[in-house]
Amino acid sequence: MCLCCVPVSLGRRGFLASAVAATSLSAVALGQTPPASAGPAKAELLNDLVAANRILYDQGVVDGFGHISVRHDKDPNRYLLSRSMAPALVTHADIMEYDLDSVPVDAQDRTSYLERFIHGELYKARPDVIAIVHSHSPAVLPFADTNVTLKPMNHIAGFLGTGAPVFEIRKAGGPATDMLIRNQTLGQALAASMGKHSILLMRGHGSVAAAQSIRHVVFRAVYTEVNARVQIEAMKLGTPTFLNAEEAAAAAKTNDGLVDRPWALWKQRAMAKG
Repeated sequence: MCLCCVPVSLGRRGFLASAVAATSLSAVALGQTPPASAGPAKAELLNDLVAANRILYDQGVVDGFGHISVRHDKDPNRYLLSRSMAPALVTHADIMEYDLDSVPVDAQDRTSYLERFIHGELYKARPDVIAIVHSHSPAVLPFADTNVTLKPMNHIAGFLGTGAPVFEIRKAGGPATDMLIRNQTLGQALAASMGKHSILLMRGHGSVAAAQSIRHVVFRAVYTEVNARVQIEAMKLGTPTFLNAEEAAAAAKTNDGLVDRPWALWKQRAMAKG
């Protein structure tokens, strides 16, 4: 199982120990001035971020691992992300503020996700992106690890366009990484691989979804998993017929105006579970 979201203790042996120790250090502990806060985020934004964590778990996109972030509504050079913990357990008190170098504004001895650099570097590279999900949703993984491209099977997954690209970490990190995006260099390579796509698969790891809001990115993360399951089933029957580029673009534009419908359903279900 991937360790990208584990709040690893400093007592672990091996090379992970030093990496996690570095992750847990605040700017103050390193003798640096921490980045300035953009101030309190809107309550609605924080509410949506907490709900999104619960929804992604309830919909089977994340389990104990995975994370979702959003740009700060008061400063595009800041983003909000939970401390390192299981998404289904996230509360308002767990949300931390980061600059785009993924340095926490006020760590308060809280441990950050090792792979927060996915978020910071994508926000740098993509001014259009407001929210990001990283997950290991199970039906998507076969497409990250084979030469079969994940493509839109129906209109709901039009955001997949002509197909999701795959990030190969060996090209940026060499042949012996632990597959985690644990620094800015790897984050920059991932962002370059994603380009303008909405979904990026990560070989041997998982995927990343990017969108213009929390609700849009949750929609994409959920329906990427659904589309992967449908494509696998279709391939058992024969050769699938995918949406072409024009159909995918038209469907994606339509669906961008409809994300509140499933969001309301998913939120009611997930939040009712506590």
